[in-house]
Amino acid sequence: MELLTLVDLAGSVALLLWGVHMVQTGVQRACGARLNSLLSRMLGNRFQAFLTGLGITAVLQSSTATGLMITGLAARGQLELAPALAVMLGANVGTTLIVQLLSFDVAAIAPVFVLTGVMLFRRGQGTWRDSGRVFIGLGLILISLRQFLVLLGPYTHRPELTAVLGAMSSHDLAAVLLGAVITWISHSSVATVMLITTFATSGTIPVETALALVLGANIGTSINPVVEGSRTDLTARRISMGNLLVRVLGAGVILPVLPWLSALVARMEPDAARQVADFHTLFNILLALLMIPLLNSYARLMMRLIPTPPQTAQQTPGTPLYLDRLLLDKAPQLAVGSATREAMRLCDLLAAMLHAMRDGLTSSDPARAGAARPLGNAMEDLGNAIRSYLAGLDPETANQREMDRAEDILAFTTQLLHAEDIVERSVVPMVQKMARQRLQLPPDLLAPVLTMATQLTTNLNVCATVLLGTERGMPNPLNGQKDFFRDLEIEATTAYFERLRKQTSDASSAAEGSDVSLQDEEVTYQLTLLRDLRRVNTHIVAASTYPMTPGEDELFVQGPPEQPAPQTALPHHPAPNPPQEG
Repeated sequence: MELLTLVDLAGSVALLLWGVHMVQTGVQRACGARLNSLLSRMLGNRFQAFLTGLGITAVLQSSTATGLMITGLAARGQLELAPALAVMLGANVGTTLIVQLLSFDVAAIAPVFVLTGVMLFRRGQGTWRDSGRVFIGLGLILISLRQFLVLLGPYTHRPELTAVLGAMSSHDLAAVLLGAVITWISHSSVATVMLITTFATSGTIPVETALALVLGANIGTSINPVVEGSRTDLTARRISMGNLLVRVLGAGVILPVLPWLSALVARMEPDAARQVADFHTLFNILLALLMIPLLNSYARLMMRLIPTPPQTAQQTPGTPLYLDRLLLDKAPQLAVGSATREAMRLCDLLAAMLHAMRDGLTSSDPARAGAARPLGNAMEDLGNAIRSYLAGLDPETANQREMDRAEDILAFTTQLLHAEDIVERSVVPMVQKMARQRLQLPPDLLAPVLTMATQLTTNLNVCATVLLGTERGMPNPLNGQKDFFRDLEIEATTAYFERLRKQTSDASSAAEGSDVSLQDEEVTYQLTLLRDLRRVNTHIVAASTYPMTPGEDELFVQGPPEQPAPQTALPHHPAPNPPQEG
């Protein structure tokens, strides 16, 4: 086979995959949220789950996309493993419908699909534009497959190819392995089955070899999710491995009786193209009928084969738990949802840092406040992972709403990391320094600091809720918190100046002067903590704003400007300087 022909064949396969991609992205953009809603409503039992998987895969023309949606639901605890496997059985049947369609001569209508799609895409908006993508993708699928068959036509009777395929006629297992390898390499069972149809129609291979190659194609299309699932969570691995084992089991059962079965198929259907397509569909239907009653037991078996690993010391709080890179191209809506779940964990980590700081402040134990430092490192690692993950979101796959949501999550993450930086680099060292000096704030000075710390935890909870449920342009529920924190700081500063005025005007003894000096140091620590906690709150409030106002992100990169000390209390007495080390 000439090099140019090989390039043409590779281009035809690439065009096929791109057509499937366009159909998938068009459907997801047009009704992605409704598809997820349909999945969550229609998975009440195994039979409904099977029919749902069949229908959605027939629309998407991608069992991988259906599998990613199911994995997302199962990972969130909204779907058990048995119904998820039932959906995959339906998805396997759904992918055979395009082969059934292409077994008839429908390639002539491909230009009609492309023309309709272009008209909808160029003149429509929203759902109509996304529907145009679907029609263009269907047209590209038909064109690529017709081109694929035209290119292979002259080579179906070549002596070299005939000799290789003829050797398979007496080795069904070798034919199964060859079909699996070809499908695994091409990432498309449709292309492999249509290739088999071409060889069977031309008489290059007998019916038995064609059916063995179809068995291999069914196995090969399940290999890629298993290989890619090794980098995903347990749920994805169980679903993909369970689907692969079902197909391997089915092929193992049919392989010994394949000679008798191929003779039966040849008597029932004389057309070779229909023989291949019908066997491809019936194989998956029979597997579904066999496995649906046994899915509960099979799910328990998969959980034993792929058990939940024990928590190890190496797993840090900053390790991402939900960022599955397979979702970026296949299901951007689920990818954005996964990033949202990780961003919620940033709120939990920051709340834990504030709790550790408060423990160190009330117990005068440096170690308790120091517990916030590894949490800060975990926040930085998790924040970097979220940024890197969302940077991989493809604008061609995701719609504008999903891209806007990704920008909101990035802004949310950035603000929380700024808040973490203040806590780790300013607040925690200050509390540790006080603990080492055996210096504890008296109740009247400690009260506003604890009030701020408690309110910060409450604001974090509100901030997390805003991330989940607030649309762009909605008012920020934390708008009044800036004034609340500023008032606390001003009140503490005013109280300090009031005490300083009384102490200055009163002729006191030297011993009393030493007490005044000590209280000055305590007030200095208090005012510094109040200032830093107010800055933390500023970033939390900014994280709750969608979208941020112009220029607001630049304002908070280096922290908000410091508030000047009130000049009405005592202009000629400046606020005390922070104590220096040593």
